[in-house]
Amino acid sequence: MSRGALPGWVDYGLVPALNVLAAFVISGLVVLMIGENPLEAVRVLFYGAFGFGEGIGFTLFYATNFVMTGLAVAVAFHAGLFNIGAEGQATIGGLGTALACLALDRYLPWWAVFPVAILASAAFGAAWAFLPALLQATRGSHVVITTIMFNFIASALMVYLLVDVLAPPGSMQPETRTFAAGAELPQLREAFPALGQAPLNLSAFLAVAALVGVWVLLWRTRLGYELRTFGANPTAAVYAGISPLRITIVAMLISGALAGMMSINEVMGSQNRLLLDFTAGAGFVGIAVALMGRAHPVGILFAAVLFGALYQGGAELAFEMPNITRDMIIVIQGLVILFAGALEHMFRPALAALFAPARRAPA
Repeated sequence: MSRGALPGWVDYGLVPALNVLAAFVISGLVVLMIGENPLEAVRVLFYGAFGFGEGIGFTLFYATNFVMTGLAVAVAFHAGLFNIGAEGQATIGGLGTALACLALDRYLPWWAVFPVAILASAAFGAAWAFLPALLQATRGSHVVITTIMFNFIASALMVYLLVDVLAPPGSMQPETRTFAAGAELPQLREAFPALGQAPLNLSAFLAVAALVGVWVLLWRTRLGYELRTFGANPTAAVYAGISPLRITIVAMLISGALAGMMSINEVMGSQNRLLLDFTAGAGFVGIAVALMGRAHPVGILFAAVLFGALYQGGAELAFEMPNITRDMIIVIQGLVILFAGALEHMFRPALAALFAPARRAPA
């Protein structure tokens, strides 16, 4: 069933909502099977995510990561590319962020270091996406395979650098030194004490700017039109004079840059140092966020908040209801991904039949 068979509000609003509802229904049955009350579990989860200031702060903190990686995957989607490498690109982006902070934190204030760190993280993330893009465009090496491989390379490279190169002398921890005050982003709890100890910081505004920027890029610029045209029909795009080599490389560079900037939130905004596995799977969650959000910035925003709520509310749920372990929360996240991705079209035929009379009447 083509997307054009449904009204826009159904395709981009009702279908994802039904998919999420189905995921929660199945999750509720699993919770019931282990002897817990599903309604109480939902109440605890949503209260943990949105019921008090600190919970909201943590939800938005996680959502900031997922917005950046979701946008990274979405830009590649629009060009017909499946970038599985956001995790590795964010990891290398963190290296760029850390190098900028380590070089400048003792000499400049945070507001001067911040733009340099943004540029460094974007450049390092884009550079990590460049070779897979070039291999796809020139040699036919599928970007899915190469970006997956580059995730492992990025992880191994980070282990080497943090153990043998960047670790402070005498330290046994695989991490850099803690940044000086010049590389610590202000925390929003300083202005909003209700946020408690949540590490929500100024990089949340960077995520909002990225949402607006990607929307402008894709729907208000010539480059965005070329990206979407190439993704929709590569043959027609080539006939129209659009270069596959240029579009593939440009799309992946933008995608890698967005993924790299995710590291600002963690490295500069929360941890104040570079350490192993700081991405914590956010690059892979970005795939689900892009799928659920239909690769549109508005949808990505809501999907990122949903997954942020699952992360934060899930932690509260595991604490309040010990029978529901952290692994159970991963099951719920997996069900959301399953229904938003693999089973995305499950409700579409019924909805198309339901709304077909309404669409035929004006015609």
